[in-house]
Amino acid sequence: MRVMVLVKATEDSEKGFSPTPEAMEMMAAMGRYNDELRQAGILVSAEGLKPSSAGKRVAFDGAGRTVTGGPFAPASELVAGFWIWEVADMDEAVAWVKRCPNPMPGPSVIEIRPFYDQDDWP
Repeated sequence: MRVMVLVKATEDSEKGFSPTPEAMEMMAAMGRYNDELRQAGILVSAEGLKPSSAGKRVAFDGAGRTVTGGPFAPASELVAGFWIWEVADMDEAVAWVKRCPNPMPGPSVIEIRPFYDQDDWP
């Protein structure tokens, strides 16, 4: 089962990365965690995203397109980074997320979403 593991943004992540000693230790801890995922054969891909102020949104309405520049709000509805994992089932994904170091300086949320696969289509 493939899942996307979404690290939800926070007000802090929307400020951008600052190489403070605390941030560097958090990045080192996340690097060790990613190494564990690789060694377990679970990690397919992992990336952090720049703040929404660096992004764009394209809204669709029929044939019309409207482009809006960031930042976007609320931060808690945005994604700050993601992993793609290959796991046996959702229970395994949850178990791995519980082992993850806190990806943010304060409270944070990680969401797990399964991909559709061939068996989901008629």
